[in-house]
Amino acid sequence: MRCCENAIFGIPLHRNQLFIHDQQPLLMEEEAIETKSAVSSNNLPKSDVTKIIDNQRAFFNAGETRGVRFRIRQLKKLREALETHEPKLLEALKADLHKPELEAWSTEIGVMIAEIDYNLSHIRSWVRPRRVPTSLFFMPGKSRIYSEPFGVALIIGPWNFPVKNVFGPALAAMTAGNCCVLKPSEHAPHTAQAIADMVEEFFDPEYLIVVQGGIPETTELLKHKFDYLFFTGGTEIGRIIYQAAAKHLTPVTMELGGKSPCIVDDNSNIELTAKRIAWGKLLNSGQVCIAPDYVLVRKSVKKELIENLRKAISGFYGDDPKATDDYARIINDTHFERVKNLIEGDVVIGGDTDAKERYIAPTVIDNVKITDKVMQEEIFGPVLPLIEYEDIDEAIAIINNGEKPLALYLFAKSYDTRDKVLAETSSGGVCINETIMNFGSIELPFGGVGNSGFGAYNGKIGFDTFSHKKGVMTKSFFFDVKQKYPPYTKGNLNFIKFAVRKLI
Repeated sequence: MRCCENAIFGIPLHRNQLFIHDQQPLLMEEEAIETKSAVSSNNLPKSDVTKIIDNQRAFFNAGETRGVRFRIRQLKKLREALETHEPKLLEALKADLHKPELEAWSTEIGVMIAEIDYNLSHIRSWVRPRRVPTSLFFMPGKSRIYSEPFGVALIIGPWNFPVKNVFGPALAAMTAGNCCVLKPSEHAPHTAQAIADMVEEFFDPEYLIVVQGGIPETTELLKHKFDYLFFTGGTEIGRIIYQAAAKHLTPVTMELGGKSPCIVDDNSNIELTAKRIAWGKLLNSGQVCIAPDYVLVRKSVKKELIENLRKAISGFYGDDPKATDDYARIINDTHFERVKNLIEGDVVIGGDTDAKERYIAPTVIDNVKITDKVMQEEIFGPVLPLIEYEDIDEAIAIINNGEKPLALYLFAKSYDTRDKVLAETSSGGVCINETIMNFGSIELPFGGVGNSGFGAYNGKIGFDTFSHKKGVMTKSFFFDVKQKYPPYTKGNLNFIKFAVRKLI
């Protein structure tokens, strides 16, 4: 594909790498993460955004994306693109987040390839109209539910999993037959560029296109009408994006976050519990929306848990996690300072920091109170507060007094405890005796509730998210219910009452 003549900071603008600009951004800078945009202020005019959307809508209206063969070709092309660009994507993830190759491949690329294969094996059955029963009152007739694509979808991705959380929703949208505008996070600039290069090479912009940039670019995108909007990121920015979508009555899925609790009961396998908590918390240096944010631990096993957390962390990273390539770094200086400032109080593990490397050691803080600073916001870093409890009702009350979390983790052998926590708490998802893993299951929905978001995706659920469910009834001319027509008589009313009560 031919590059445009324009270039920004020496980087050529491909036709799949358009930048847009607005003088008065809707997203206020104080409500967003401070960043130095990789683009200049002399970006392409606003008219290009309109052109992007118009071109995609024209392509969608031509009907080609509705064909299952077209969708299958595009999904295979996406898999080929990820496999071809795997080295560049891994290199970019290393540059942005210092992600270890195993973490980067398994949580970003490998999982995407597996999901593509899953969708390819099921897409024909998913797109097929589903027949549903037709009530006797409406006979003779047939009823079906058709899954039809919305049209042009805008997908705004985060920086912590900049590949998976852009192409995960994109895969669902493509499987459902939509065109997509992808907006990767400017806070992971190397990965955003790698994504743009990959999409430019493999896809036509009328079908799939990448728009790079920061707050002004996102603001300009949100001024335009899309047929679906999918956002992954923080709650505060999510509110702003939701308001922008509401102006166009655009349906939205919000994948947000929150303080995901982890309950440790006294009848748990403490050694394995500590290992699994440490792994889930320190993956990507804690920059995971579903990471355990804090631990509610029964007082009788707290000391044992701390010792086993220390043992697990040492086993993962040695005596100096800073020296290993297996431990990621904080994304930028702003986040580093924010997380660093949360480290106070009774630090029993870690606490070391290095601003130059944006390194924060795996850190555990004991004797934390709900009113402490570390409990006032989502940590999104490798800092783990411990709060002790005496009774499971106390732990449940702490959770329910806060916003509904994206994830809840429970370590307990007792089925009564499990049932009680499941029945008396609300969260986007729950994992018992493990962390993170449930959200990797393609058969389970990934999504929040309340402040942690709404809507879900993964596998068939993702296909349904990006599909409008259209009910279609087909009636025969063979028989007609004359009682439904005026003039209405008492006999008509009696017949309709009978039919509604007995025949539906």
